[in-house]
Amino acid sequence: VAVWALIMGTGGAASRWVDRLALMAAGRCEPVDQSGYYRGITEGQCSAGGSGVAWVPGVSDGAVWQLVTSMFTHEWPIHIAFNMLALWFLGPQLEVAIGRVRFLALYLVSGLAGSALVYASAGAFTQTIGASGAIFGLMGALLVVAYKVGGNVQQILMWIGLNFFVTVVGRGFI
Repeated sequence: VAVWALIMGTGGAASRWVDRLALMAAGRCEPVDQSGYYRGITEGQCSAGGSGVAWVPGVSDGAVWQLVTSMFTHEWPIHIAFNMLALWFLGPQLEVAIGRVRFLALYLVSGLAGSALVYASAGAFTQTIGASGAIFGLMGALLVVAYKVGGNVQQILMWIGLNFFVTVVGRGFI
């Protein structure tokens, strides 16, 4: 929520913090007014372009922090609201079952796994944000816990399926 507040307080979707924190496989050169970006331009060429352009680094350029920071980055109120709602439903149950430290570790490892999947499969210049990878990891863990204790897994499977559908179909507006 603190990262979202920082982004909202510094221009929302146009905030330079989004460029610093969002996951992007390769760096790109953008006009300062963010009206697009230039393909095939190196950081040095971008820097030589003057004050009208800015280099936005990607993971392959050394911005490896984006693999972690992207899972805490959101631009729109509805996006963070749904992520927080999912955490509100999943968190207490799972934290009781596996403990606070394991819950935190699971969240971070799941988020990193989601970032790795995005890094490998998304376009080189596509910025990706949100906690979906971490949330899916938590849902998977809850499924495993429910299965191990002999609980009803149908609702969890339905929730995972619904979230997967919304993520795949809604990726253009999420």
